[in-house]
Amino acid sequence: MTEHDPVDRPFELPRYRVGDDELDAKIVDLITAAGPTSDPELIFELVASAIRMQREGVARRELKIANYSLKEMRYAFHVFAPYRHRRKVSVFGSARTRVDDEAYRSAEQFSAKMAERDWMVITGAGPGIMAAGIEGAGRENSFGVNIQLPFEQIANSAIAGDPKLINFRYFFTRKLTFVKESDAFCLLPGGFGTMDEAFELLTLLQTGKAYPSPVVLLDTPGSRYWERWREFVVDELLHDGMIKEDDLHLVHLTDDLDDAVEHICRFFTNYHSMRYVGRRLVVRHHHPVSDEQLALLNDEFADIVERGAIERVEASPSERRDGDAVDLPRLAFAFDQFGNARLRRFIDRLNGFVEDAQPAP
Repeated sequence: MTEHDPVDRPFELPRYRVGDDELDAKIVDLITAAGPTSDPELIFELVASAIRMQREGVARRELKIANYSLKEMRYAFHVFAPYRHRRKVSVFGSARTRVDDEAYRSAEQFSAKMAERDWMVITGAGPGIMAAGIEGAGRENSFGVNIQLPFEQIANSAIAGDPKLINFRYFFTRKLTFVKESDAFCLLPGGFGTMDEAFELLTLLQTGKAYPSPVVLLDTPGSRYWERWREFVVDELLHDGMIKEDDLHLVHLTDDLDDAVEHICRFFTNYHSMRYVGRRLVVRHHHPVSDEQLALLNDEFADIVERGAIERVEASPSERRDGDAVDLPRLAFAFDQFGNARLRRFIDRLNGFVEDAQPAP
């Protein structure tokens, strides 16, 4: 059974309820009438939240925020669901970049190269870098995650009318979609929006609110846009102790298209995915880790292991219930949840085991 398989079963009421036994029973009846679901408790809580807002007299403006947000998330989940099996990279950059600009050509070529590797591309669906990304990857390999604005942000012709185009009212639901659906990120030069996306991505990665992902800052040959950005980060943030040196490894700065593509694809050379099972972080990977390699990991990354050691484990019952990469080897440890930049280095080391084993060309 996978996490999407419906189950027709009675369920116990979660602790989070309406608080009225009669209403709670009616919610159960409603869920049962709607048909089998693998997560009736979560559906119950969603319905209970709506009823509680009604009973608590939440203002119309706040109800509209909750309503639109949930509808936008539901539709985005629906659009992306058929493509869960394919890796995706989000491409960010200025909507004002001209077609004859070198950055436009870089975004187009980068996206084309990623599509050749069987990746899909997600952009904001607007003009400039966003249009270049979709044109490079091709309509069939692209998603448009558009934001409704009074200026600039009309969906470009490369994605307009496509069923993989989503129009968002709110920035936060749009950003959630970018982060949730992307396996990697590529940022080209841009304005406030690009800076916002860059720093928010780094904040999510640094704090562990997003799972580790490769982030490429792509300059064009001769441009110092991202190089100057990095100088600011080093001079003003690192030197004053506002970030750690390991945090700089959360991004990869380059002006070489092939290097950008390789950096992203290399991230998944061995590493597959991760999730928490109980209090331990489980890292799934493609190639078994030897005793010597396991000892190296324990020695090098003891600083992020809260207790015990990094160990080989079998798929847990919860992973098996969800059909979650159960055939892959995995490592587990009590991650301290602070060293997220170090966790990224852990993944790099895991990938390096495979690269080191490959014969030199």
